[in-house]
Amino acid sequence: MRWEKTVTVIGCQVGGEDNHVITGGVLPPPGETMFERKRWLETEGDELRKALLFEPRGKVTLCVNLVTPPCDPRADAGMIIMESTDYPPMSGSNTICTTTVLLETGMLPMREPETRITLDTPAGLVPVVATCRDGKVTAVEFTNVPSFVTHLDAMLEVEGLGAVKADVAYGGAFFAIVDAHALGFSVAPHEARDLVDVGTRIKQAAAEQLKAVHPENPDIHTVTFTEFACPFTGAGSHSRNAVIVSPGRIDRSPCGTGTSARLAVLHARGLLREGEGYVSDSIIGSEFGGRIVGTCTVGDIPAVRPAISGQAWVTGIFQHGFDPSDPFRGGYTLPDTWFA
Repeated sequence: MRWEKTVTVIGCQVGGEDNHVITGGVLPPPGETMFERKRWLETEGDELRKALLFEPRGKVTLCVNLVTPPCDPRADAGMIIMESTDYPPMSGSNTICTTTVLLETGMLPMREPETRITLDTPAGLVPVVATCRDGKVTAVEFTNVPSFVTHLDAMLEVEGLGAVKADVAYGGAFFAIVDAHALGFSVAPHEARDLVDVGTRIKQAAAEQLKAVHPENPDIHTVTFTEFACPFTGAGSHSRNAVIVSPGRIDRSPCGTGTSARLAVLHARGLLREGEGYVSDSIIGSEFGGRIVGTCTVGDIPAVRPAISGQAWVTGIFQHGFDPSDPFRGGYTLPDTWFA
C-alpha cells in the first residue's frame, strides 16, 4: 500500500441525510474569511471535493464538511460545506452533523447538559446550542443567518409545464419554493424520481428568469434549489417538503436552509410571527423544528432569524487513501445516477 495522502472522515447522518466531516489530513485553505476559503476551494482546490464525493469513494447523496480554525475570533470553529456540484454558503443539516462530530469526538469540549458554540461559515456566524447527555449530543439547535424573500408569486415558464408560480427566498442559499399539491405531488417516496425531474426544470427556469442576489454579498446569487412545499396549516403544525439538490436527487432530511427560506416566506405572508414556528417533515418522515427567533433587515430587505433543530448520529470512521497509481483516485461520475 502506497498512499500519497490520507484523509480522515467521520460519517454522520441527520434526518437520513449523509453529511460527513473531515477531521484530519487536510490543511485549511487560504483566505481571510470563510467565504474566501470556500472560493479558493472552488477555484483552486476542487480536487478534494471531487475525490471524496465522486465515485468510487463517494455517492450522489453525500455531503462532506471541512472543519478549519475560524477566521472570525468570535467563533469556535470554521466549516466549509461541499456538495455534489458546488459549495453552498450554509447548510442546516451539515451544521447539525458538524456540531455533533465536533463535540462527540472531543474536537471541541462538550459540556452537559448544554454546550454553546459558534460556527464560522461562508454565509456568516452561526450560533449553536447542543443538548448533551452521557457524552452524546441528543439535539442541536442553530440560529441561522438572516433569511429573506426576493419574490412572492413570481410566474415562471417551465419546460414541459408551462406557467408555474414560485416564491424565491434565501435561507443560506436561494430556493424556488413551489406548491407541491398544485403540481400534483403529495411528496411521497414513490414520487421521488418525478419530483427530481420537475424540480430540476423549475430550478433551471428560476435561475434564468428570476434575479436573486444577496444584498450584502453579491457573490451569493442565483436560485440553486427547488423546494416542493405541502400546505401550511398554522403555527405549530407539520408541513412536508422535498428539496431538490443538484445534479438530481432529493435531500433526505427536511433541509435546514430550505426550512429557513420557507419561514421567511411564511412571515412575509403574515402566516407566522416572531416566536412562532412549525415542524418541517422530509419525504422519508424525518423532522426538523423551525421557528422565528427574531427579525432584522438585510440591506433594505426585511428578514427573519430562523432557529432550526434536529438530532444527528455518528455512523462511522473512514480513512480515505489516495494511491498515485490509481487511475480513479480523483473520482468520476456516470449519468446513470448523477444525471448531469
